[in-house]
Amino acid sequence: MERPQSDATMHFRYDRDAADARRVLIHVYRALKDKGYDPTSQLVGYLLSGDPTYITSHAGARALIRSLDRDVLLEELVRAYIEGTGSQAAGLG
Repeated sequence: MERPQSDATMHFRYDRDAADARRVLIHVYRALKDKGYDPTSQLVGYLLSGDPTYITSHAGARALIRSLDRDVLLEELVRAYIEGTGSQAAGLG
């Protein structure tokens, strides 16, 4: 049986507080930098793979980042990019 097609766009929304995701990302970024890692590369590795070993356990960063779904973290990164300098690059600002 075929599913009826719809032109409606589905909404993808989390009820979590973006401030929590932002706080976690900043904390983890700083912990990675403190340990001499490239924080951007390490975070990308974690977000793509889900492997927590990309994140240092220094300052509780690994446990903290695992407290949020990766989808929530990605949503916050996209929002921050679009609302920041990304809005100009995308022709939105």
